[in-house]
Amino acid sequence: METETVGVRRGRKFEQVLEGARSIFLRDGFEGANVDDIARAAGVSKATLYSYFPDKRLLFMEMASRQCALQADEAMLKIDPSRPPAEVLPLVARSFLRFVLSEMGQRIFRICIAEADRFPDLGRQFYQSGPMNMHRKLVTYLAAARDRGEVAVDDLELAADQFTELCKAGLWTRCVFGVAEAPDEAAIARTVDGAVATFLARYGA
Repeated sequence: METETVGVRRGRKFEQVLEGARSIFLRDGFEGANVDDIARAAGVSKATLYSYFPDKRLLFMEMASRQCALQADEAMLKIDPSRPPAEVLPLVARSFLRFVLSEMGQRIFRICIAEADRFPDLGRQFYQSGPMNMHRKLVTYLAAARDRGEVAVDDLELAADQFTELCKAGLWTRCVFGVAEAPDEAAIARTVDGAVATFLARYGA
């Protein structure tokens, strides 16, 4: 599910502009990104860019929302909703971590936080398009698993939030504050296994 950015006009070169914006925003950040550089990277004129996006803030919001929505969709597309939590939750956890630990995921998060006071809609739209989108899909899966008797969950919303927090378990915090290198596969596997085991110890039927 994508969140529409108000004030944006779509057209033939819309995706081209977004791809150029993605490369420049992730290289230079929101404040450092120059509209001339974005237009050059996209292979369009500034007039064309402004015809789609009247200002840089809208362009960033659309780019970040698109990336977050794609990641949330990718995480859940790999899931067979008829399979049990012990099989499904590790896939969800790995897809989630792949994005939040990626350079792109961390850059988008930092930019949203840095610009939150000036542009509160940035954080709101980032949350709705990515974390909230994935949250809703996880709630839907847990409800189906509960109906099959595979989990015993009263508060589905809380359980979904708890699982995503368990998945981050120190890895994300250390990365986003720059106090550790990107974790290797062994560290990710350790965290995913622990998150699933802890979650099912609490909610497994």
